[in-house]
Amino acid sequence: MSVPVSTEHEVRDIEKGAPPARFARGWHCLGLADSFKDGSPHEIDAFGTKLVVFQAQDSGELHVLNAYCPHMGGNLARGTIKGDTVSCPFHGWLWNGDGRCADIPYARRVPPRARTRSWTTLEENKQLFVWYDPEGAPPPEGVTIPRIEGVFDGQWSDWTWHTLRVEGSHCREIVDNVVDMAHFFYVHNSFPTYFKNVFEGHVATQYQATAPRGDMTADQTVSAQGDTRSVASYYGPSYMIVYLDMDVDEAGTTVETAMINCHYPVGPDSFVLMYGAIVKKLPGMTDAEAAEAAAQASQGLAAGFEQDIEIWRNKTRIDNPLLCDQDGPVYQLRRWYEQFYVDTADVEPAMTDRFEFEIDTERAVRVWQAEVDANLARQTAAER
Repeated sequence: MSVPVSTEHEVRDIEKGAPPARFARGWHCLGLADSFKDGSPHEIDAFGTKLVVFQAQDSGELHVLNAYCPHMGGNLARGTIKGDTVSCPFHGWLWNGDGRCADIPYARRVPPRARTRSWTTLEENKQLFVWYDPEGAPPPEGVTIPRIEGVFDGQWSDWTWHTLRVEGSHCREIVDNVVDMAHFFYVHNSFPTYFKNVFEGHVATQYQATAPRGDMTADQTVSAQGDTRSVASYYGPSYMIVYLDMDVDEAGTTVETAMINCHYPVGPDSFVLMYGAIVKKLPGMTDAEAAEAAAQASQGLAAGFEQDIEIWRNKTRIDNPLLCDQDGPVYQLRRWYEQFYVDTADVEPAMTDRFEFEIDTERAVRVWQAEVDANLARQTAAER
């Protein structure tokens, strides 16, 4: 009996492609602003180079410059802050926040061309951002980071904040999660009951509702103990704000959380991932209790990202994913994401026009509930 031999037309080959040679245009968060306000310059590996972040002593402003001094290549991040300048540790050249050399202690005059790159910065939500554009253009009108009012009104906790570097993966891997409903069940042990995406302009949003899985212990799941409703939006290529409401008891008590998921590229296949949370204080909740609630939210984020990173470390890049009818709009999201990697003149309406897609979760919920029920039955039988 002969066995049919598959032809090349019956097998879908994975197209890996190569990560983009350029970095995404947009605002990129470098971390909590206060972490750079300790009187020392700070070194950041980003965009294929090194940056120095420093706070001017007199004005109090945060500045970002290219880290390597254009005189003889000294690393300004290893220098000192003097007034509103950063001093190179190699020859003492002083650099202003605008990139101009302010003084050379041993020279009679400063060369007219003594300038280095000064990066456009923004402080918002108590975080520091830099603007990156390979064409050198300033931020367009209306493209900014929205304010989270809870950061400033005194009714919320302070930020928790975590930073880790991911090697061997491009930033696209984390952005793909915006449309990937199924991975929340299989990777994060969550239980999505509603899932919708809306892309428009430079914003990509995920609307999601989840229910707790009864077959998981607390250390196996990153989902909440009660039902949750979340709205998660990328504002540009790398900064996501997540607003999440979590039901915590049968009396209808809801905890409001704002979470940040953000990153900046180090190289074509590495990036720094950061995340944090603030929690709105419930009536009678102390500052310490609010901080603990925010810490718990961050622990959930940490567990989730650890699960994602384990997947990224062992998967391949795939430019032509084979999708089924209940997968999210992966190709449409990547088309939206592409706008940040092409020249502004090449941004097409298809990348920015409004697009909506809602997944019918009825079948998924039915199948997943049956799996959860079967797991619970096995657990009960094992305990007898």
